[in-house]
Amino acid sequence: MLALFFGVGVFALADRYIFGMLIEPIKREFDVSDTWLGLASGLSFALFLAAAGLPIARWADRGVRRSILALGLLVWSALTLASGLAASFAQLVLARLAIGVGEAAGTPTAHALISDYFPPARRTGALAIYTAGASCGVFIAYLAGGWIQELWGWRGVFFFLGAPGMALALAVRLTVREPPRGRFDGAPARPVPTRVALRELLGLASYRHLLAAFSLHSLAFTGASMWNAPFLARIHGMQPGEIGTMLAFGSAAFMGVGILVAGFATDRLAARDARWTLWTPGLAALATAPLTLAFLFAPTRGEALACLAPAAFFTGFGTPGMHAATQGLARPATRATAAALNLIALTLVGSGLGPTLVGFLNDALNGVFGSAAIRFSLALVAATSVWSGIHAILAARSFRADLVRP
Repeated sequence: MLALFFGVGVFALADRYIFGMLIEPIKREFDVSDTWLGLASGLSFALFLAAAGLPIARWADRGVRRSILALGLLVWSALTLASGLAASFAQLVLARLAIGVGEAAGTPTAHALISDYFPPARRTGALAIYTAGASCGVFIAYLAGGWIQELWGWRGVFFFLGAPGMALALAVRLTVREPPRGRFDGAPARPVPTRVALRELLGLASYRHLLAAFSLHSLAFTGASMWNAPFLARIHGMQPGEIGTMLAFGSAAFMGVGILVAGFATDRLAARDARWTLWTPGLAALATAPLTLAFLFAPTRGEALACLAPAAFFTGFGTPGMHAATQGLARPATRATAAALNLIALTLVGSGLGPTLVGFLNDALNGVFGSAAIRFSLALVAATSVWSGIHAILAARSFRADLVRP
């Protein structure tokens, strides 16, 4: 089952982040500005995902989660394939909007299922494996987005990613078993009204800080993920194939290793003190910012890669603890809702604001810095990692008390 969830994570992120690898050819074909490209890859997508997130999560907290997950995967994969048929920029944007609705069924539903497949002592490691699937999806987006673009153009990339996701949706529907809700929590989970679930979660100081940490982490990560490929093309003069190879092996692969190492390390550390669940992402975020700035201002591509790899490792290292803390704080009947709240916040702030802000700053700073404007835009967004780390450490202060609340 975990292997199938891993596959869902792969396609969720591959279909989401492939747009960043295709910004330059889409810009040339449709003659649009960086601001419009930022809106298409960020805010417009994020608004639709956020709007659908909570209703679908409440459905998942009451309905058959495996069917909801399979349906969402089928929808966003079919629309990814359809993106390759867009005859105008407006059609491409509409497809991206609808992909956001489909992806709203992905992570919250998968997290809720994983939490009922694995007991708390093994949950962070299991969530880390699912999250590593997301990192693998970014790896595929970079590598396929680079080389397939060179061989068959940007439309071929969408065809390549859409069809396998539709096949996986069928496998999820036919083979995933629906586990009892709350099977490791001592009592069956009873349905909770939406307003009660929201009031309970947002009433926890540790969860409010966690939500802020997640959002700011996503802002730094998504802004970079969508614009790193244009950055390497404009600053270092690299071609799509070599950009994809560098980002796949130098960024996504190291991020995946960071996720897996953090997942199992956090399980061990949290067994001694539960606050390590949040101390780990806090310290990782503080380490990410200076390494990202070193990558952006490195004079050569070799030096840039030397800084990119550790920055990606620490970006991944901070993720599993935040997912595990969310599932630990939520009641069994509100776990998909809690994950959806995270998804809404990190989507609006991270996926929405991050790429859009970078695109706007690129155009605003172009008159001063020319093609180097993207370097300073990304640097401003990268600095939010420090802010994220502070919130994660603050969340740890009340985390143990909130875990054992009556």
